[in-house]
Amino acid sequence: MKNKILKKLGLDGSNFLLSVTIGLFAVMYILGVIIYQNQGFGRMQTFLNMLIDNAGLIIAAAGMTVILIVGGIDISIGSVIGLVCMMLAYFMQIMHMNAWLAIVLVLLFGLVFGAMQGFFISYLKLQPFIVTLAGMFLCRGLTAMISANQIAITENKTFLALANYNIKVLIGATVNKRGVKMYPFIHPGVVIALVTAFIIWYMCKYTRFGRNLFAIGGNENSAMLMGINVRRNKFLAYVLNGFLASLAGFVFCLNTTSGFVEQARGFEMEAISSAVIGGTLLTGGVGTVVGSFFGVLIKATIETFIRCNGTLSSWWNKIVLSALLCFFIVLQSVFAMIK
Repeated sequence: MKNKILKKLGLDGSNFLLSVTIGLFAVMYILGVIIYQNQGFGRMQTFLNMLIDNAGLIIAAAGMTVILIVGGIDISIGSVIGLVCMMLAYFMQIMHMNAWLAIVLVLLFGLVFGAMQGFFISYLKLQPFIVTLAGMFLCRGLTAMISANQIAITENKTFLALANYNIKVLIGATVNKRGVKMYPFIHPGVVIALVTAFIIWYMCKYTRFGRNLFAIGGNENSAMLMGINVRRNKFLAYVLNGFLASLAGFVFCLNTTSGFVEQARGFEMEAISSAVIGGTLLTGGVGTVVGSFFGVLIKATIETFIRCNGTLSSWWNKIVLSALLCFFIVLQSVFAMIK
């Protein structure tokens, strides 16, 4: 009976959880505009800054969504991002390597690392949590071996030009005190993140590989009976996730222009929470990159609340996110019982 009611409302499947996520973001953002209007919360640039600051997380959350859909987990993403940042900084600042060559090398590393973890998980049947835990320790250790100190990228003009390049947005312009029209802007990392999220969304929704991932996450045995090569598809999912983790590291480095051992620590939990808040089930088989994108926006909105308030501790971000995560996990359990 409850299932029929949800279907009549058009809220069956992941649409129900996605609707809750989008509604929550809309309410939070509108409240921010009302409460912190004088602090510029409602300005276009404030919203775009949310995308700029979280471009790397958008990509990481897209990769995590793919892994959760297939019924896996990856807790090594933060360490991979930290290692990629350190590699980029070392290549360009210490070895004086060409920026584009350094970027290609770290992206190739992500593919190889994802393939390694995917092989252990899909073909050797090892537990994803254990394999990615080992991967987390490995990448963090390799980061420390490259350098125990922070390496700032200060000499590579190509990378710095890319990091500081402003792409003007032709809507939401404001006029400053001197009468000059100021256009809001984004950085190249935001474009990379949005294009990547769109590609992963399209892949999951409209390609055979994407449909296979949902089938495997829903029930592996049924997927095998349908003729789906479960091992190969899970392997490819982790390869894709490894590439996206390295891409997220590159975009993350565009914001920080440096590498250090503790960089992106805990980032994997932010990616998981963004995906779960966005409606992706931890049990697999249900999820969407659109929801994960709005999960990232919810996190960014909370951070903007804290900055505009000026008196709240930054730890409130963790507290609110943990409460929301618990809420959505409970909501998923309720949804699982009535769907």
